[in-house]
Amino acid sequence: MSLDASLARVDFDQVVPSRVKFYEKNAYYYRQLKSCVQFLVPQDAHVLEIGCFNGDQLASLKPKRGVGVDFSQETIDLARRTHPHLDFRVGQIDHLELDETFDYVVINNLIGYANDLQAAFAQIRKVCRPDTKVILIYHSHLWRPVLKLAEKLGQRIKWPDQHWLSTQDLKNLLQLSDFRLITVRHQFLFPLYIPLISAIFNRFLVHLPFFRALALNHILIFQPTSPRKKVEEVTCSVIIPCRNEKGNIEAAITRSPEMGKHTEFIFVEGHSKDGTLEECERVMHQFKDRDIKILVQKGKGKGDAVREGFAAASGDVFMILDADLTTPPEDMPKFFNAITTAKGEFINGSRLVYRMEKQAMQFLNMIANKLFSITLTFLLGQYLKDTLCGTKVLWRQDYERIVANRHYFGNFDPFGDFDLLFGAAKLHLRIIEIPVQYRARTYGTTQISRFTHGWLLIKMTIFAMRKIRFV
Repeated sequence: MSLDASLARVDFDQVVPSRVKFYEKNAYYYRQLKSCVQFLVPQDAHVLEIGCFNGDQLASLKPKRGVGVDFSQETIDLARRTHPHLDFRVGQIDHLELDETFDYVVINNLIGYANDLQAAFAQIRKVCRPDTKVILIYHSHLWRPVLKLAEKLGQRIKWPDQHWLSTQDLKNLLQLSDFRLITVRHQFLFPLYIPLISAIFNRFLVHLPFFRALALNHILIFQPTSPRKKVEEVTCSVIIPCRNEKGNIEAAITRSPEMGKHTEFIFVEGHSKDGTLEECERVMHQFKDRDIKILVQKGKGKGDAVREGFAAASGDVFMILDADLTTPPEDMPKFFNAITTAKGEFINGSRLVYRMEKQAMQFLNMIANKLFSITLTFLLGQYLKDTLCGTKVLWRQDYERIVANRHYFGNFDPFGDFDLLFGAAKLHLRIIEIPVQYRARTYGTTQISRFTHGWLLIKMTIFAMRKIRFV
């Protein structure tokens, strides 16, 4: 360990008694911080917390494997006594002696104390897989005079001097260290507890433009830029929900290219009245060189059809292709390449970039899509232009995690689009959009009831705002 790191250890040891005292004195702050991290990290994950203090926050996450690192032997001893089922170790953020990787790494207000910031990020990268999410919590430099005043007034621990970093400083360091930023959250406009006032400031105002720049805690969520698997080794499952789409079934196969190591196509037939099931069977027998499967849907609705198709799929990557073919099957390799080369973890089609054919989308549908785009971008913390494009692509393992956490939202979405988008956002999957040429139908009629379904989408969005943004 360097001389600078040793000096930092001595300075930190001096604040240990104060940490215990102020932990109790500022119970509201620490309780809200714990609640925030619980929202960000699902249960049963493999979690590393750097700056774990007494281990209470790590234990509250209920990890399958939990490792806590802190700079003080005294606090580590306290954590071991309090939470003996977890693994606690003394260490520095720029000198992690760990030989394992984690699903989540939580860095709790310690990055400013690293002696070499690039070295610290290099250490963090050693404990990450390509799908690991890193949650970095740090105090805004705008609060520096307020926090120093609180120290002088005896309302806060007298911490050693640190590097005061802006969000842009950290974004730059992430890029230098081969990390990719996913989203930024904000916490605390008013870190003290006053009934009603604290709730208004810290639950609602802190998330709004202008106010969020004034937040005490900024929370960066990021991940390594590495691909998960070699492109030539990835298999793909294309799910095609189809109801009254007889005239599009053959084209769905003949126009769809093979992708990766192997591509399977799964038609999920939704009790059609135009002979769609019989057409699926004819196409399966005619094109024996393609891996085609047929499911007769047990439930109803597109969302249910997608879930049944995913449950039967065997590929590494799951892909949805709407049977109306208004999104060209020829575009699917763009989605496959984006996800396998780590451009994103949830690839969403966007019909609102290129000019459209006449009658491809009605005017009211266009207005609704743009409104949902603005709302969902704010809601999810990641840019979305087209929330309702049917073409969506994600890794099998991420879909399984969405399923495992589906209880958080409940079964609220008959379409399937919001179920996947909200689930992906809750797990901090990096969402990327690919522009597609949106075509008019050549067979059949739209199966969307614009006003009924539009009102349902509004209600789901309001529901999700409570569950994702204003928590």
